Amino acid sequence: MNPTQQLSASGQSLWLDNITRDLLTSGTLERYIKELGVTGLTSNPTIFDQAIKHGTAYDAVIVDRFRAGLAGESLFFELALEDLSRAADLFRSVHERTAGVDGWVSLEVSPVLARDAKTTLTQAKELHGRAARPNLFIKIPGTPEGLPAIEEATFAGIPVNVTLLFCAEHYLAAANAYLRGIERRIASGLSPWVPSVTSVFISRWDVAVAGKVPAALLNTLGIAIGKQAYKAYVDFLDSSRWRRAMNAGARPQRLLFASTGTKDPKASDILYVKGLLAPLTINTMPEGTLKAFAEHGEMGPELTTDGGDCEVVLGRFREAGVDLGALATRLQDEGASAFVASWNNLLSVIADKSHALAKAG
Repeated sequence: MNPTQQLSASGQSLWLDNITRDLLTSGTLERYIKELGVTGLTSNPTIFDQAIKHGTAYDAVIVDRFRAGLAGESLFFELALEDLSRAADLFRSVHERTAGVDGWVSLEVSPVLARDAKTTLTQAKELHGRAARPNLFIKIPGTPEGLPAIEEATFAGIPVNVTLLFCAEHYLAAANAYLRGIERRIASGLSPWVPSVTSVFISRWDVAVAGKVPAALLNTLGIAIGKQAYKAYVDFLDSSRWRRAMNAGARPQRLLFASTGTKDPKASDILYVKGLLAPLTINTMPEGTLKAFAEHGEMGPELTTDGGDCEVVLGRFREAGVDLGALATRLQDEGASAFVASWNNLLSVIADKSHALAKAG
């Protein structure tokens, strides 16, 4: 059993934070599923931007759809839905074997809608309906403005991956929005089985404080934040409110550790995999991190439900002058802005390629 398979056997799902047409057509994703225990994947505008900008795998489809009258956002979602529908089919056996717990892929709504709950909900319904796959999550940012869309999407029966969460407080706000949607379904006589995950971003914390705190604290903040979020997750699932929902047929909304690729070249390349091991959670990792863990991964200790040393570590950052609440807000705002920038770049690349390829005949 290789390290990635050991990770899966521990009760944590291993997802790939990447999707490209080359991964699909080359058989690489299928190999990752069979050999490395990958049981799902996530995507975002930045991933598609890089894949389309730096490769040719999408060129023929882009020009074909462009000549058929598609452009801009409509053309992108056509490409993304083709990829993610195909990926969802590859994970379908995992989805069925785990009774819908695992085997998911994720497609994000337009990030320019992060502050527009009504339009976010409309687009979420449309994309989920077009995909027509039972194992497709729609990613909705967990910004304050996005929380109503998360509740409404859940009430409408749309599986949601809540993204852009950076701390326990963000997690709890998103989890409460999801549970409100579930409770409304129960009160309306609807099935409470609407799967969901909450994605807490890890590595960006350490990037944000690099060079601003004592050397002994470097690359320790992200894992401490992850531990704190895990404690909040366990406590929330253990609440009477959640147990009442589960008694009515609801399933736990799982915690997902995102942004788990190591950014510091001096740190371990499996830092956020080894340090965030916990059952009933997900670690979605970049392809490089997946390969590194498969080659030389080590299983770290399982996270404790009391948060372990997280409060001690976070206290040291406060003593060093880090305002954790303000930084969480900043990271969420910066993350939303970065996705918008990638989205705009993506649409620009698609437009340029569409015209150039069509002109070239």
